[in-house]
Amino acid sequence: MSGVGQAVSGELIGEQQSSTGSAVQIMRRFLRHRLAMPSLVVLVLLLVVCFGAAVIAPYPRGLQDLLLGPTGPSPEHWLGTDEIGRDYLSEILYAGQVSLAIGLAVAVLSTLVGTALGAIAGYVGGWIGELLMRITDLFLIVPAIALIAIIVQGLGPSPVTIVLALAALGWTYIARVVRGQVLSLRERDFIDAARGIGASSVRIIASHLLPNLVGIVVVAMSLSVASAIIVESTLSFLGFGVQPPDTSWGAMLSQAAGYVGTDRVYLLYFPGLFILVTVLCVNFIGDGLRDALDPQGKQL
Repeated sequence: MSGVGQAVSGELIGEQQSSTGSAVQIMRRFLRHRLAMPSLVVLVLLLVVCFGAAVIAPYPRGLQDLLLGPTGPSPEHWLGTDEIGRDYLSEILYAGQVSLAIGLAVAVLSTLVGTALGAIAGYVGGWIGELLMRITDLFLIVPAIALIAIIVQGLGPSPVTIVLALAALGWTYIARVVRGQVLSLRERDFIDAARGIGASSVRIIASHLLPNLVGIVVVAMSLSVASAIIVESTLSFLGFGVQPPDTSWGAMLSQAAGYVGTDRVYLLYFPGLFILVTVLCVNFIGDGLRDALDPQGKQL
C-alpha cells in the first residue's frame, strides 16, 4: 500500500514540476511577443493615469469655465474643452476610471462564475453537466444588448447595476471553454492518481484541475475586459449606460454624437480613441497569452 502511495505522490510531484517548467516557458514566450508587451505597457499606463487622475489630471474634475466654452486642443488644454469649459483631458481621465473599473469588474465576476460552472459541468458530468450546459446555451441565444438594457433600465443605470448585468451574461463563453478543457483533463493520469489516494471531487477540481486551466482562464478574462468596455460604451451611447453625475467614455461619446461635421467633433474623437486604444491593447495581450500558452506555437 505504501508503494502505491509513493508512486501516486511521485506522479503528482512530477506533474507539478512539469507545470512549473511550463510556466517559465510561457512567460518567456509572452515577454518576446512583439505586440503583447508594448500593449501591456500602454494598458498599465492608462490604468495609472486614469486611476491616478486626482494627482495627474491637469485640472480638477468638473471644473467649469462658462466664459471659455468649447475650444479645440491648445497648450493650456491638450484635448480642448467641452461645452461648459471643462478641460477635456481631465474629464476623459476621470471617465476612464468608470469604464476601466466596469471592464475589470465584469471580467473578474464573469470569469469566476464561468470557470466554476464549467469545471463542475465538465468534471461531474451526467445530468448536472447537461443541465448547466443547457442553461448556458439558453443565455447564449438571448439578444444580449436588449436584455442588458432592460435590466439596467429596470434596476437603475448605476455602474454597479451595469457590472452585474454584463457579468450575468458574460460568463457563458468561459464556461464552455473551461468545460471542454476539463473533459479532457479529467481522463489524465494525474487525476486518476488523485482519485487513487482518495481525494474528493472538490479537492481534485480546486487543486489539480483549476491550476491547469489558469492560462486559458487568463486569456478568456483578458478578452472579457475588452468586450465589457465595448458593451458598456454601446449601452451609454444608446442612453442606457452610466448617467450623470457619473460618466464614462461611452457616455462622453453619446453626449458628443451630435457634433459630427462640426468644429466640435474632437469631443467625439478623443473618447473613441481611448476606447480603441484600450480594446486593442487588451486584445493584443490576449493574443500574446494565447500564443505563449500554445505548446506548438513558434518562438515569437
